[in-house]
Amino acid sequence: MLRPVLFLLLSASLGAYGQQPAQAPAQSPAAGTETAPDPPSAATQTTPQSVSQQVAEAEAAIAKSDWKTAETKLELWLASNPADARALFDAGYVADAQDRLADAESFYRRAIDADPKSFEAHLSLGLLLARQGKTEDARPELALATSLDPGDSGPALKARAWRALARIDQAGVKGGDPTEASNDLLEALKLSPETPADTLLAANIADRAGEFDAAETAYRRVLAQDPKSLPAQSGLAHVLMALKKYPDAETILRAALQQSPDDPGFTAQLATALAAQDKAEALPLIQKLHDAHPKDADITRMLAAVLADAGDYSGSDHYYLFLLIATPQDAALLVGHAQNLVHLLRYADAYVIFDRAAQADPSNADAWNGLAYTASRTNHPDVTIHALTMRSKYLPEVPSTYFLWATAYDNLHQKTQAAAYYQHFLDASAGKFPDQEWQARQRLILLSKKP
Repeated sequence: MLRPVLFLLLSASLGAYGQQPAQAPAQSPAAGTETAPDPPSAATQTTPQSVSQQVAEAEAAIAKSDWKTAETKLELWLASNPADARALFDAGYVADAQDRLADAESFYRRAIDADPKSFEAHLSLGLLLARQGKTEDARPELALATSLDPGDSGPALKARAWRALARIDQAGVKGGDPTEASNDLLEALKLSPETPADTLLAANIADRAGEFDAAETAYRRVLAQDPKSLPAQSGLAHVLMALKKYPDAETILRAALQQSPDDPGFTAQLATALAAQDKAEALPLIQKLHDAHPKDADITRMLAAVLADAGDYSGSDHYYLFLLIATPQDAALLVGHAQNLVHLLRYADAYVIFDRAAQADPSNADAWNGLAYTASRTNHPDVTIHALTMRSKYLPEVPSTYFLWATAYDNLHQKTQAAAYYQHFLDASAGKFPDQEWQARQRLILLSKKP
């Protein structure tokens, strides 16, 4: 559970955390777009040290974005002073600015070797690695940066380290840790004022943690400041659908598509919202999207599901079979395929596929549910009982499963168990299944008779 204080902080003044930094920090960029710190200068180095004329001139060139001059002067200096941590960091910054990422990483690492407590070198290396998607390598560098003294760089850059760490923890090195991400963001907010990007990040964290009400509030705060924020619109739509507020999500998505027509992400979300409301517009919308992106597996999967919902089981199965060529052990695809076969009255084929799905993912309750039903239809009562036993680990009993239990035990001539489940079925059915209720009553009469 996320700490509620995070969301209170996002709407409160940060004055309680002490004096604000004199220099406002840059906005926290979106995940994957971390930038290097401000250009190095005598005022931004963690460790005071005498500066050679060549390094000072190089830093003056850096301030003017004159990378060639800066690089030339730093090369000359480092040729005779290869362990100068400041010059190594400067050289890394120059390479970073020119998108020479391998050179930049090498210089930053050499700067850290020369001065292990260099805040800026650890921060810059962490941001560089994060931009390249190397989050497992980036996280330790950023975490170390948050523990170091930023010196004259001030709290703004340290807050940037915390924000970058929050984005990594939110996305997750191994599945994500929303609580850790929220703690990281709290630390950043102690050091610098909240930005719209912080609010968006907090919304993403809450969304990932399943805190949908808090996420909705945060996304709406972003949109109040920037009504055209596409990431906030997409996030809010996702949360609204999670809360089953499909008409509200539809409104948000239609507005987003006016800004960004034919955007595949928004189109897919809108199709999902429409399908959830059983609106006929969903099918042509997802078909159009699939025509534009025929190799996109997620879109194809969505089209298969929408076609099945529309009753076109053969058309749906065409796409499920196509997807299963690439991922034959995908339990969800196998279940979708098997469910189509049931609707097409191909029970024996469906029985085989549901069995494959259950073996591929023993935690898939839909696979066990389908296996129990098709086993019943193909005269495998022992398999029905096994499948119902496995299903019961994940889902509660319903009238239809009570009836399957009863008929399976009945077919196995286990009268006591069969009678008990027929009675459970009658207690739960409440007149909703008249044919099966009549059968259950007749069987109870026969089972109660002594042989």
